[in-house]
Amino acid sequence: MGDKDLFMSYPTTPSTQASEYTSLLQQQFGFDGFRQGQHEVVSQLLSGHSSLAIFPTGSGKSLCYQFTALQLPHLTLVVSPLLALIKDQLSFLHEKGIKAASIDSTLTPELTQQVMRDARSGELKLLMVSVERFKNERFRQFIQSIPISMLVVDEAHCISEWGHNFRPDYLKLPDYRRELAIPLVLLLTATATRKVKLDMAARFDIKPQHIVQTGFYRSNLDLTVLPVASQHKLTALQQQLNHFTGAGIVYVTLQHTAEDVAAKLCQMGFDASAYHAGFEDEKRQQIQQDFMQGKIRIVVATIAFGMGIDKSNIRFVVHYDLPKSIENYCQEIGRAGRDGQLSHCVTLANLDGINTVENFVYGDTPELASITAVIDNIREETHNGRWELQLHQLSNVSNIRQLPLKTLLVQLEMIGVIKPLYAYYADISYRFIEPQAQILSQFSPERQAFLNDIFTHTQMKRVWGSLDFSALYQATGAERTRVLAALEYLASQQLIELEAKRVTDVYQVNAEVLAQGHLADELHQYFTDKEAKEVARIAQLVRFFELTTCLNYNLARYFDDNAAPQSCGHCSVCRGQMAKLAYSEEPKWPDDAQLKADLHELERLAESKGLASLSLDTQCRFLAGMTLPLFTRLQVRKLSGYGRCEYLRYAEIKAKLAQLVDAPC
Repeated sequence: MGDKDLFMSYPTTPSTQASEYTSLLQQQFGFDGFRQGQHEVVSQLLSGHSSLAIFPTGSGKSLCYQFTALQLPHLTLVVSPLLALIKDQLSFLHEKGIKAASIDSTLTPELTQQVMRDARSGELKLLMVSVERFKNERFRQFIQSIPISMLVVDEAHCISEWGHNFRPDYLKLPDYRRELAIPLVLLLTATATRKVKLDMAARFDIKPQHIVQTGFYRSNLDLTVLPVASQHKLTALQQQLNHFTGAGIVYVTLQHTAEDVAAKLCQMGFDASAYHAGFEDEKRQQIQQDFMQGKIRIVVATIAFGMGIDKSNIRFVVHYDLPKSIENYCQEIGRAGRDGQLSHCVTLANLDGINTVENFVYGDTPELASITAVIDNIREETHNGRWELQLHQLSNVSNIRQLPLKTLLVQLEMIGVIKPLYAYYADISYRFIEPQAQILSQFSPERQAFLNDIFTHTQMKRVWGSLDFSALYQATGAERTRVLAALEYLASQQLIELEAKRVTDVYQVNAEVLAQGHLADELHQYFTDKEAKEVARIAQLVRFFELTTCLNYNLARYFDDNAAPQSCGHCSVCRGQMAKLAYSEEPKWPDDAQLKADLHELERLAESKGLASLSLDTQCRFLAGMTLPLFTRLQVRKLSGYGRCEYLRYAEIKAKLAQLVDAPC
């Protein structure tokens, strides 16, 4: 179904002159005019055409949907990948007096119900959610009853398997759009190669003429690649910071590095704070707020920091470690100089951390035996053509981390093995806000009887009760959807407080496709190809840093911008400083006897837990210090050999172990 088909019965906005749009912009947002590309996107949307907007970080992508949403008759639903992004956008909209809200894990049940009431009444103009929210049984039941004018997908490159930050749940968004009959779609991203943007557009039937891409080149960003050995990095960082004024971000790969570097900078007299995903939400929010308000000058952070930071006067971004890809590099340096003033972007470059970046990739490739375990689980656990799973449980059974497991499930969907039907909460609990008798008295005798059946089949423990859906259905034939709708209504009237846990996904299984031979092999090949592509992306990043022609020009070309100057005059290459990346010192191997002892210790632990001998890949991941569900169960971190080879590259570890296996005793 294309744009036109979806839009047929939709009341389009009458043609409005550019001056009228500008007048509305001034009235509603206080801005004197649109930035480059914004008016074109807005005009397309208000003419009934879905659009893809590719603007550099900080160039005003969000205004495209914020302005458009106010001109549309119904709700605009915004899908955003990070809570920090959502909170930042809501803060801006509330300042402008625009009725916007989110439904997320930080909201109390009372606040969630209020947001739902505002959406049902039509009072709400924008609702922001994460893509995972669509798996929520309660949310889907609610959103299906709301007329929606536009779906906005922020960080839309997450939908493309060719993108640097592919998120499998995003692949389902086109289906959700069709199910909810949403006429308009706006995709937003700052980082999309030609291949990625065409892939994104195709998935949402967006025509090439409705792709709006502004120039990628940033004339105010000074790019420097500085080759430096690891033992000299801290000194090099200190020297760079002494030359910089204003606030900035120092990016590192690992959480402990963020804490170590921040502590050392503080000892040197710099006003610095660490930030990473391991901190509690409250602490992270406080650091972010202090940075925004100028109370902290330097944040030393993993990539968890930055998305949702709308600070225009960041004067420098330093990569203490290599970024994960060219796309990540661009996103991160794009946080500097949003006010148009000169800002410095420095990479302290060597090859020492290349193994860490590669290991993130290798750790996400499931073994053939693990994929086979998932397929076996489908065969064994399918009843009446339906397969139910809880992600955490299946992750443990298959020994696949949750993100690649989601990718595997999406691939099983794509080849027709499974089809998602719905998701539900295995555990539904509630507590009475008003007395049970008082609640029943508000309804007709028929509804009283229905509610009484629900209450009767609830096992109350002090304050909270857990509803037994199975027993209720067997006794009364009450369908789950009707029961849930009744509980939702009681919660919306603040008669009960509702709580849901343990998401269970239900799939329809195509037994014929499942029975095909070589299914596991084909899926394993998909992951192997994906792994090779991601490792090649890292090699491409190293080649970029070693270029002998203008960095800014090549960066723009990478993102399909052919208008950048061939020599920018403000990068290290244009200044005649070509970089050559090297190891600080050649990584040292433990001796063979040590490796054998480490693996023997691992095998003994596995045997004590009743496990068969471990595969070569599992042994490699143990020595590389990677995480796996199996390692969590075995508590391998207590073994001295865990991470013994963390400074070495995975492919080299694997080759070494293969050699040890073949070597005579």
